[in-house]
Amino acid sequence: MSAAIAALASYGGSDSEPDSETETESGSQCAAAVLASRDAVLHLRAPPAAPPALAVDAAPEVAVKEDVETGVHLDPAIKEVQYNPTYDTMFAPEFGPENPFRTQQMAAPRNMLSGYAEPAHINDFMFEQQRRTFATYGYALDPSIDNPEVATKYIGSVEEAEKNQGLTVFETGQRKIEKRKKFKENDASNIDGFLGPWAKYVDEKEVAKPSEEEQKELDEITAKRQKRGKVEDDKPGEEKTILHVKEMYDYQGRSYLHVPQDVGVNLRSTVPPEKCYLPKKQIHVWSGHTKGVSAVRLFPLSGHILLSCSMDCKIKLWEVYGDRRCLRTFIGHSKAVRDICFNNAGTQFLSAAYDRYLKLWDTETGRCISRFTNRKVPYCVKFNPDEDKQNLFVAGMSDKKIVQWDIRSGEIVQEYDRHLGAVNTIVFVDENRRFVSTSDDKSLRVWEWDIPVDFKYIAEPSMHSMPAVTLSPNGKWLACQSMDNQILIFGAQNRFRLNKKKIFKGHMVAGYACQVDFSPDMSYVISGDADGKLNIWDWKTTKLYSRLKAHDKVCIGAVWHPHETSKVITCGWDGLIKLWD
Repeated sequence: MSAAIAALASYGGSDSEPDSETETESGSQCAAAVLASRDAVLHLRAPPAAPPALAVDAAPEVAVKEDVETGVHLDPAIKEVQYNPTYDTMFAPEFGPENPFRTQQMAAPRNMLSGYAEPAHINDFMFEQQRRTFATYGYALDPSIDNPEVATKYIGSVEEAEKNQGLTVFETGQRKIEKRKKFKENDASNIDGFLGPWAKYVDEKEVAKPSEEEQKELDEITAKRQKRGKVEDDKPGEEKTILHVKEMYDYQGRSYLHVPQDVGVNLRSTVPPEKCYLPKKQIHVWSGHTKGVSAVRLFPLSGHILLSCSMDCKIKLWEVYGDRRCLRTFIGHSKAVRDICFNNAGTQFLSAAYDRYLKLWDTETGRCISRFTNRKVPYCVKFNPDEDKQNLFVAGMSDKKIVQWDIRSGEIVQEYDRHLGAVNTIVFVDENRRFVSTSDDKSLRVWEWDIPVDFKYIAEPSMHSMPAVTLSPNGKWLACQSMDNQILIFGAQNRFRLNKKKIFKGHMVAGYACQVDFSPDMSYVISGDADGKLNIWDWKTTKLYSRLKAHDKVCIGAVWHPHETSKVITCGWDGLIKLWD
């Protein structure tokens, strides 16, 4: 057999060479195709297995009977957790030594800050009923008893609960109210004795008489009041006067009230100077008051005498011309003098002071003629300028009233009480038929003489209090010192309108009643201010022309002499009165 196979092999190798070559080529092509098909599915085959290695499992999974907590123990002090722990992890008990100081209450289990709250189902109405009953009467049903068989038990004021028989606020007990008895006389045939429904009650008291102790207290109070009133009424202030010149009368028997004719100016003239000029310098100082000067007034018409009142309770009379001496001092007020006013002739003047008295003085002799009071502080006083009404004067009081007195009888004859604040100023206008008043209520009111109802009321939301008012020489305008640091001009005829074109600014007066005045020819307006300066404005243009340093303290008063072209008198709280020219 082997020999046959060898023969076949030799036969194939010798006789058929070209065939063997073709077979070889086809065999190589088949091998390449097989390799290509193996490469195409090579990535789908599993990787060759690694040789087995020995490994130790330190924590094998084991079956246990109870759940084992594998979470990390949380520190109860931390405020932030970076993962989502289970409920058991978050509320796991803290481990450590027990606190020996914990009380039984602290150690008790609780599920809220104040203790342990058990869920309970309560009717809202019943809960509110018991809560309100406890707040009102001081008792409530004990909520810990839930058994209806147990007797009702209360907490709080048990005595009150028994007294009220356990009534709640929503239940009303039966009140035994005895009806008041009346005197019975219903027989209508008895004409004199019939009472009917108008009969009085049996227990009705007609007069309530105080007990003995109350009566003693009332008697003591009335006695004290009477005593206090007597002391005040008995001592209104002793009036006296001091004459400072050697002789009261000259060689012709004329007193200082006589108008001089040798001063270079016609003081009896009724015509104002043609043109006025700005005052430039101080030419005289009157010193005699020991405290601040409240106001200065010139003698009517002539202006040759100056009257001043002060916080030192004194009133002084000064010469304006000649030696400019102090002529007389009037003493009679116990407190600071607020305002003064001459009558038309200048023979008498009124003074108003904080001692609640208004006094009438004789200018020549210094005698106090009469005194007036209504127990209120007078802030301003004015004579009626009419010649036939020189016996009447009005005063603005601290109790919001304007009071009118008659000098002859000494009694109050009229009261104007429409203001809502203390009255500061009174100025007569319209040929003295009317007068204008200003008050702390920030209003301006116009009154007809002797009619206690204001016929004109001026009050704007932007208005301030106006504690100083002056009438212009021509009688057409009212200059009002407003507390918002400006001087307002109102018409003084008919409509009393604010002149918005004439508002004078540039000075500081807030809080002070600085007097305003006009030059005789109506070309200038003057006023003091809180800095002690004298301010002068031009009437036409409202420009501030001049500011003179007049006083060390507030310059409260400024008066332009009615017959001089440039003489101005100022007074201040430094106690000085100065003359400027």
